[in-house]
Amino acid sequence: MNRKIMKELELWKEDYKKPLMLVGARQTGKTYILEEFCKNYFEHYVYINLEKESNISDIFNQTIDPDEIIESIKVLKNINFDVENTILFLDEIQVCERAITSLKYFCESDKPYKIVCAGSLLGVKIKRFASSFPVGKVQLKYLFPMDYEEFLMALDENMLIEEIKKHYQNNMPMLDAIHEKALLLYKTYLILGGMPAVISDYIQKNKSLADTSLELQDDIITSYLADMNKYTENTESIKNSKIYHAIPKELARENNTFKYSLVDKDARKVRYESSLDWLLASGMVLKCGLVSKSESPLIAFDNLDKFKLYLSDVGILRSLANIDYREILYDMNEMYKGVLTENYVACEFYAKTRELYYYQFKQYEIDFLIKIDGNIIPVEVKSGRRVNSKSLKEYMDKYKPAYGIRISTKNFGLENNIKSVPLYAVFCIYGKI
Repeated sequence: MNRKIMKELELWKEDYKKPLMLVGARQTGKTYILEEFCKNYFEHYVYINLEKESNISDIFNQTIDPDEIIESIKVLKNINFDVENTILFLDEIQVCERAITSLKYFCESDKPYKIVCAGSLLGVKIKRFASSFPVGKVQLKYLFPMDYEEFLMALDENMLIEEIKKHYQNNMPMLDAIHEKALLLYKTYLILGGMPAVISDYIQKNKSLADTSLELQDDIITSYLADMNKYTENTESIKNSKIYHAIPKELARENNTFKYSLVDKDARKVRYESSLDWLLASGMVLKCGLVSKSESPLIAFDNLDKFKLYLSDVGILRSLANIDYREILYDMNEMYKGVLTENYVACEFYAKTRELYYYQFKQYEIDFLIKIDGNIIPVEVKSGRRVNSKSLKEYMDKYKPAYGIRISTKNFGLENNIKSVPLYAVFCIYGKI
């Protein structure tokens, strides 16, 4: 399946001096996309899984000299290759800290080494790196679950993508039939989420939700919990799991600002903060901070003690909350559909900017504040067509932004300086108005 990050990898190929490290949560497709890149863009490539090939890991533990490492790999794997035409792919690099350290020396070498690497918990490893991380010597790229546009790409709905982009730009409604088609596909995406294995299974099962193995989402959750047990102490793993399982409950509350008491009635920040940091660094959880001012830069006004938590994939949230796919498809669960919708928007925004903020003033709340072309833009999210809400109007009257955005099931439009964006067009938002 095509991924938009391939364009970034192509750019890296033109200036490969710094090793490339692909960071992201487990099951987002890091190994697949890097293997496709290596096979399609290089004459030869060498794949090494450092978790499975412990003898290769031992090389890094004994030397971090690039020439010695390459020569040793040749002998152990019994292959001879020319570094000029070969790329080395180090997978599961998080298990070998010295391999990460060695990237600095590959970067500084005069030889044309081409190195890409990936790992399921690289974000955690980078944050807790015992020795000095090779800052400035590695090019970091982030891979998230497939967004709605990539989902449409996987379904070969390229004409629909172009139609959505066109109407986003001109603010003119699409034909009802096309609008309804896009909304139905959006509902399907809410159910499937963006994990490549789930979307691939859906396509292989002739795009039948009834036949799709949605248990794959349960398997991914199980693998996440296994990572918590494998890479953390037992007590911290338990706290990680409690926070993770509390998120569906947190999001369902009317005031869904995160409270540690939702995790455990006796929970306190001092006991659970390190576990939350682990989940955020792993990419499994996204944090949306409450800002005290609607001013730039938003990060300067982040209230560190008040925030919301979202899961990194809307399909995983549906699975963890045990929502049957028919409840979404046939609008049988309007309350939790709103929760899924907000989480979906959070995922789409985070993949673009890696930051999320919301805002409260008086008794009102703005779901998201985003920055486009230097302007702070308020965003209101609705899961249906009922869009009557005082919050966005009050914000527009008070702060006079360049424009506002209301996301809902309504068609495209622009009225009272509020841009109506259908839920299926969120991927367009960081473009021009």
